[in-house]
Amino acid sequence: MKKLTLRNIMLCLALSFFASSTMAETPALLDQTHAAKGLKCASCHGNAEQREAVTMTKCIKCHNTEKLAKKTKDVKPTNPHENRHFGTETDCAKCHNVHQKSENYCGSCHLRFDFVVP
Repeated sequence: MKKLTLRNIMLCLALSFFASSTMAETPALLDQTHAAKGLKCASCHGNAEQREAVTMTKCIKCHNTEKLAKKTKDVKPTNPHENRHFGTETDCAKCHNVHQKSENYCGSCHLRFDFVVP
């Protein structure tokens, strides 16, 4: 058995502190967010044995793109939900991934658009 020294105890405490703070900062994936609100997988994917891919048409049944654009109108440097390329009809899946971490699609061309994407 390893000897518990003050150095080992301090190292364990430091590592557990950093590990817990990193875990706390990891945002929930959208499937977890939807499940927490009571939505079942079939609500978006359908009931088939082979799950359907979720299209923007499914997203806009619950999420109104024009209301969302108004809600994010003050985001700087520009509103990610109303842009000159697609207006308010940017495909949600360009940024919002459901089963993996979402990403800032705009940032691939516009480096100053450092949006945090839920």
